[in-house]
Amino acid sequence: MKLKFTKMHGLGNDFVVIDGINQTIPLTPENIRWLADRHFGIGCDQVLIVEKATSNADFCYRIFNADGSEVEQCGNGARCFVRFVHDHGLTKKREICVETAGGLIFPRLEINGEVTVNMGIPRFEPADIPFLVEKRDLTYTLNVNDKQIEISAVSMGNPHAVQIVPDIEDAAVSTDGRLMESHPRFPQRVNAGFMQIIDSRHIKLRVYERGAGETLACGTGACAAVVTGIERGLLASKVKVSTHGGDLWVQWEGKDQPVFMTGPATTVFEGVIELPPNEHRNEK
Repeated sequence: MKLKFTKMHGLGNDFVVIDGINQTIPLTPENIRWLADRHFGIGCDQVLIVEKATSNADFCYRIFNADGSEVEQCGNGARCFVRFVHDHGLTKKREICVETAGGLIFPRLEINGEVTVNMGIPRFEPADIPFLVEKRDLTYTLNVNDKQIEISAVSMGNPHAVQIVPDIEDAAVSTDGRLMESHPRFPQRVNAGFMQIIDSRHIKLRVYERGAGETLACGTGACAAVVTGIERGLLASKVKVSTHGGDLWVQWEGKDQPVFMTGPATTVFEGVIELPPNEHRNEK
């Protein structure tokens, strides 16, 4: 079958975005892996599906990692989502309510073309992340690669473990990040963030994402890094987050308040692709 798609990115974190309202999509993990494959398919970090909402929201937003697993939230994807529904005439609202597996989010298309997303209230209780530990604390010790590392843990609709490092360029993202992602104390796996604090209003960040590996930027990872830094008294309420793909702004006023993230969303190209028969699809 033929499938219409749009290739987009938020600071290099790239997506295949598909309109699931006006076309039927076979959502199998095999299809997702094939679409995400950079050699045999289109290539992306995540596949995003636009669907009709099942509640009073404007849309439903489903997110699939490159390995075919469905996840709860994706901040860079949320910015691309609102740009997509505007560009494709699915809404005229500048701010929309979007239903995700991690809860409702409220992305807003700004006059300058950037997108601000109300990412909701961060959750620090271990059971909400989920994270297997006896009680909530500011930091935790995790055994990774035969060494003890200090992390903060938070849910931004999806689980995050954030550690502070002296220099993100020297951080063991590919090795420790992979081990943290599948650490047994995170039963639903985790996104592993490596944060370098430049000053109270500026950090650098790399993230090893669940099911995708290291990406050029991670929106929920940026939010997680900032809120954990604020909780620890290390960061101001509004912070510039520099990733390898570019800069985001994250703002959080503290307890019981939502996190706001602002950044670009870019359309790369649109196309039509024909899904090959099952027996010809590449399996990793």
